Amino acid sequence: MKNKASTNQGKEVYKELRTQSWKTLWTAEVPEFDAGSPEYRLSRVGLVRAIGVVALRKATKEQRAQTKQWLMGLLQDPQEKVRRYAMAALPKLGGNEESERALLELLDAERDEREVKHLSRTLDKVGGAATLEKLQELEDAEGIRSQTEQKVKAKLARSEQPSAVRLNAKMNQVRGLRIHLRTRRGLESFVRDELQAHPKLKDRFKLLKVSAGCVAISPTAGFTLNELYQLRTVSSINFVLGVVPTSKDVNVAAMAKVIASPLAQRLCSKLTDGQPRYRLKFMRSKVSHSQTQAVVNAAFALCSDLLNDPRQSPWAVDVHPEKVGHSVELRPRISPDPRFLYRADDVPASTHPPLAAAMAQLAGVAEDDVVWDPFCGSGLELIERSKLGKVQALIASDIDAKATDIAQKNIEKAACAAETVIVQTSDFRKHRSIEGLSSQSVSLIITNPPLGRRVRVADMQGLFEEIFKVASINLSPGGRLVILNPLKIENPNPFLTLESRHLVDVGGFDVRLEKWVKATGVRGHREQNVE
Repeated sequence: MKNKASTNQGKEVYKELRTQSWKTLWTAEVPEFDAGSPEYRLSRVGLVRAIGVVALRKATKEQRAQTKQWLMGLLQDPQEKVRRYAMAALPKLGGNEESERALLELLDAERDEREVKHLSRTLDKVGGAATLEKLQELEDAEGIRSQTEQKVKAKLARSEQPSAVRLNAKMNQVRGLRIHLRTRRGLESFVRDELQAHPKLKDRFKLLKVSAGCVAISPTAGFTLNELYQLRTVSSINFVLGVVPTSKDVNVAAMAKVIASPLAQRLCSKLTDGQPRYRLKFMRSKVSHSQTQAVVNAAFALCSDLLNDPRQSPWAVDVHPEKVGHSVELRPRISPDPRFLYRADDVPASTHPPLAAAMAQLAGVAEDDVVWDPFCGSGLELIERSKLGKVQALIASDIDAKATDIAQKNIEKAACAAETVIVQTSDFRKHRSIEGLSSQSVSLIITNPPLGRRVRVADMQGLFEEIFKVASINLSPGGRLVILNPLKIENPNPFLTLESRHLVDVGGFDVRLEKWVKATGVRGHREQNVE
């Protein structure tokens, strides 16, 4: 109970002092702390944490230097708790050789397990080459070596030799290799169809299995990542390293063995410029930080050439729960995505690019298509349709002027191959005032309207009834409407017929990706009650 009360007292002091100015803390609190009795110093130990935070946020460069010197002095304090608080505060002000040396001196002294743990956490953040050298000298440093050595190596690699994925490196050893093309649930058929229709890739990959959010393939010939990134409906390209049987708790040893496997080493060595580094992520599972750290520490002990590094790492190791167990997969972390470099800017509710590509594929290609998006957002659906070719005109409209500005930039950057491009700020209900539109003048409407989550809609049913009515007026006979629809509407308009429907996850909830076709032989009809 005494330790808990002491901890709470430290937190209260920290809350009290963190709102003060640096000058107040330095001139009033620090001298009293330095001159106080051991009991007083323990009761006011929250000052150590507070002044580190205040110095970082509010102090001058000179004041931060003074604070750092004071904290380094506290590393030699006779009270363990004071030393521990100083260790935690020091990294906030940046590490250097002097602070690293002061921390390393503590390793030579007898320390209890808790202090060694906190010392290790601090060295994780401020350690450098000297730390690595020191760890090799110490025979009894196994308790901190696997974690601290890995973190320091990763930090040095990040700063000295930034890593990158080799998109054009050819993978020739393909026997037994399994690749998961991950996508949003509901788009699996689009990924499969795109692969099987691709003129170069269809004969070089064998389709193994299609499951929720995943298309499993196996290469039959050499390939590059750059070639696989020609598939536009794929969210990620994952190399399967292995499967770990499902258990109540994380099987640390089995998971580490797969991460450090010869296959992982071969892939990372072949496909990485610089030091291979990865970020471990458990997908759709809640795993504690301590368990995650145990896995990466164990993997490092098996293979010190693969470094765990959550920051700016070129690779991710994703763990997906499957029926057969936990699928451990190596995924390139490439930003920006080479397929969507036209995204100069974005709007908050814009479509996920692979979903926009799937919408364009569902729309199909018609000769001299005139394409309109009445809720254009950042313009992704129009751009993805233009990339399929045979577009005569692109018409982008949105009620939000910021959205149309961004759509204009993205369309220009994408260099869309269309004879006419029109971008106009307008409510879709005022369609007769939008340039390029007239009754039955459009062969394709492709759009992602407000779905009621990020953009609230007072009358969702009424909105979509108006969308379908406007579409029936402006579409030519045989024209297509491709739309994301949160409602199940079976007969929204007598002139439109549902051709296909796919239930798609758009980030936590399902919507219907639909394709409607206007009946042929239908002439224009009255536009009453639309505006």
